[in-house]
Amino acid sequence: MSRLDRSLIAGLPPFEGMAPADLDRMLAQARSQRIAKDEAVFEQEDAAHAFFLLLDGHVRVIKTTPDGQQVIVRYISPGELLGIAHALGRTTYPASAVAAVDCVVLAWPGHLWPEFAAAFPNFGANTYKTVGSRLQDTQTRVVEMATEQVERRVAHALLRLIDQTGRKTEDGILIDFPISRQDIAEMTGTTLHTVSRLLTAWEDQGLVKSGRQKVAVTEPHHLQLLAEGRLPKS
Repeated sequence: MSRLDRSLIAGLPPFEGMAPADLDRMLAQARSQRIAKDEAVFEQEDAAHAFFLLLDGHVRVIKTTPDGQQVIVRYISPGELLGIAHALGRTTYPASAVAAVDCVVLAWPGHLWPEFAAAFPNFGANTYKTVGSRLQDTQTRVVEMATEQVERRVAHALLRLIDQTGRKTEDGILIDFPISRQDIAEMTGTTLHTVSRLLTAWEDQGLVKSGRQKVAVTEPHHLQLLAEGRLPKS
């Protein structure tokens, strides 16, 4: 296998502040993998055999509840770590990760995580920062689920996605990967019917444009007002 170049990871948030020699040491133990669209990077409750860095593509993280319901916990964008179960003190993955599009990841054996965290303090600190921010995001969403009407939850979800992955197009700010109305329902704890009704109403109001597995926000400011409960409900 050809040697991976440190430019792949230099400057990415998990590796900020690391010396070039340390980046080379980490990359020497990584392998590059291609993951086809809809293929699992790893499955919930499987042994955490590896942790990963997403180089290209988008990955949806899915939690399956004991009664078999699926909840999309988050989307992972290029430059983010995933599968960091060991940083949570777990030996199994708490959720599944599925490629939303064709993806390229770097993979390291899971048992190396504590070794890397000890040998490269910046990497360890940056990883814990990632864990902290994801826990905070999860808490925010739990509060939204418990206290907000469904239209505000869906508006918040769309705003988070365009903030994370948005690309400006003639239709507005496009969520830059295929996303279905069912995906949005699974992100926001509601039904496909409700999401379809909301998106249709918002299209009529000129807030969004949506098509098959495609959503663009045309009026982000108005959608923000709706998310904050400052516009009339649809």
